[in-house]
Amino acid sequence: MDEASLAGSAVDIGETMQAIAEHKGCGASGGSGKASCGSQAGQGDLPTEIWEKVKNHPCYSEEAHHHYARMHVAVAPSCNIQCNYCNRKFDCANESRPGVVSEKLTPEQAAKKVLAVASTVPQMTVLGIAGPGDPLANPKKTFMTFELVAKAAPDIKLCLSTNGLMLPDHVDTIARFKIDHVTITINMVHPEIGAKIYPWIFYNHKRHTGLEAAKILNDRQLQGLEMLTERGILCKINSVMIPGINDQHLVEVNKAVKSRGAFLHNIMPLISAPEHGTVFGLNGQRAPTAQELKALQDACEGEMSMMRHCRQCRADAVGLLGEDRSAEFTTEKVMAMDVNYDLQMRKAYQAKVEEERVAKVAAEQEELAELASEMSDIKLLVAVATKGTGLINEHFGHAKEFQVYELSTTGAKFVGHRRVDHYCRGGYGEEESLATIIRAINDCHAVFVAKIGGCPKSNLLKAGIEPVDQYAHEFIEKSAIAWFKSYLAKVQSGEIQHVERGEAAIRQGALISAA
Repeated sequence: MDEASLAGSAVDIGETMQAIAEHKGCGASGGSGKASCGSQAGQGDLPTEIWEKVKNHPCYSEEAHHHYARMHVAVAPSCNIQCNYCNRKFDCANESRPGVVSEKLTPEQAAKKVLAVASTVPQMTVLGIAGPGDPLANPKKTFMTFELVAKAAPDIKLCLSTNGLMLPDHVDTIARFKIDHVTITINMVHPEIGAKIYPWIFYNHKRHTGLEAAKILNDRQLQGLEMLTERGILCKINSVMIPGINDQHLVEVNKAVKSRGAFLHNIMPLISAPEHGTVFGLNGQRAPTAQELKALQDACEGEMSMMRHCRQCRADAVGLLGEDRSAEFTTEKVMAMDVNYDLQMRKAYQAKVEEERVAKVAAEQEELAELASEMSDIKLLVAVATKGTGLINEHFGHAKEFQVYELSTTGAKFVGHRRVDHYCRGGYGEEESLATIIRAINDCHAVFVAKIGGCPKSNLLKAGIEPVDQYAHEFIEKSAIAWFKSYLAKVQSGEIQHVERGEAAIRQGALISAA
């Protein structure tokens, strides 16, 4: 394709995305309760050009994240702003949060690692550069890595995540390298709020502080967002929810980024455990509860599609969202590997994945058809133990997280996840871990598992959470809808009384290891 054709294609996609934004296409909820664009959208909801970009991107499609993996390479150690919620750590294997890595890589090492992972994990479809600093504060290393990977593995999608300070200076390079997905962290559109989040920025060879720093940062962020969407590049906005500082303000942020063509908004909970050493962690700034986070996401969803499956990944994460296989691919191991990048094998594997997705959607639609006649205002949450692929296929005691779905007569809607520590360790149950698990899913009416022991089952029932194991190894949505129909029947017959559940705690500091 010549340059004129490429330019025309970019304009066409840009016009499509602008039309979506103007028509609230990236957010208007349909009859199924799912947004018609973005995270939970399916093939029929999106223009073909957009669908091709998101269908196997686990961060831009909630449905895809059950099936496809991503990896981050830590080639960008420097950062040009300071955030009160961030403390970058190198050579650290015990924390799962942004800015943390076990080892930094050169572009050449990163490219070899990408090929090694893609050859071992054929469902890995996306390479992201997200730090541990800022990719655009390290542009030479970042773009050299993308160039090497694009030549060696042209089927892999390229993605970067940035604070946006230097974004306007690099939009043309991003477009030239065919980086189709960019994430920008935008936490405010008022400098008065930004000054509480960012102590300083380093811009044009000078350190700026206070209101001046926040204004420069936000102006550059919004300018970069507009420039990217004009070129048809999909933009996801990350925002950290900080109670008492920007929690209510994020509704305004949501409207501002939507009006500039953002495709998806990801509102994440503040991670503020004191042991992480961040300013907010050390000064006692609390994190939001699960209910506060969901309420804010719900409030913003009327404007645009919300991402609810983010895991706030490390800058060197590898695997499906919710898992991390980076320990399998250390630099020492990768450099010793004889890598054979088999593109046809990868395509064949991914074709089988697509068959599974089609079967999963068909099974859900079958249950939904039977649910359509139900008349009830009841909405409730359930937790699911899963290893991925959209199945209930994890033992309760082995779960590192539970995926949370909201059930109603419109179906099963993914609304989040809860990290937990393993209950089973060395064949024995940890009672302290069980208590934290119950707190993490305390707002759920049921927990779906492949298997569960007698002790945790008894404790869950005492806490008012029903353990459900009769749908082991079946599709999540189909099973959840079937259970919900049974629940409604019991309520209508008077066998049980529907009650609202209590608050749940967002677990911080869960280990990434799966030992």
